[in-house]
Amino acid sequence: MNLSQRIRQQFEESLATKQAALAAMAGPIEAAARLMAESLAAGGKVMSCGNGGSAADAQHFAAELLNRFERERAPLAALALTTDTSTLTSIANDYDYAQVFAKQVTALGRAGDVLLAISTSGNSPNVMAAMEAAHARGVRVVALTGKGGGKMAALLAPGDIHLCVPASRTARIQEVHLLTIHCLCEGIDALLLGECT
Repeated sequence: MNLSQRIRQQFEESLATKQAALAAMAGPIEAAARLMAESLAAGGKVMSCGNGGSAADAQHFAAELLNRFERERAPLAALALTTDTSTLTSIANDYDYAQVFAKQVTALGRAGDVLLAISTSGNSPNVMAAMEAAHARGVRVVALTGKGGGKMAALLAPGDIHLCVPASRTARIQEVHLLTIHCLCEGIDALLLGECT
């Protein structure tokens, strides 16, 4: 297979994965956008976390909410738990890396807030610990995963929402995660601006 064929294969796999994700995820994405919009409208906030590429997605999502997505509107309360290196390194050093997000959720989370917990495998120990901390604080969880949801699927509580990409290849899952984040941003804006019901 030459390079041109490999590039074409990447695009074709991505398109096929997105088609499968549309069928499986459209309803849950709508439910997640509604949950987040309701929280924000009531004075709550959305926190997000993940590792590696998922950390970048968590930061991207928070930035789109706090600043703006595609239209002018008031800033929305969003916080990526992946950005404060002093907090992350002190928790990892003094306690355990698995607690870097959970301790932040415990300190900052309030009933009515939402946590966007991102993991392509669904098996990230620090993201799972954040989910458990969220439940202890009355914070609802939107889990953004792939590969069947991994161990995170079993941690979901009633009222939580699972956005699971029907794929096993990390690159394809990450591509759908980004699209999902943009769908959430668009949905939240449309709901808060009164453009849809």
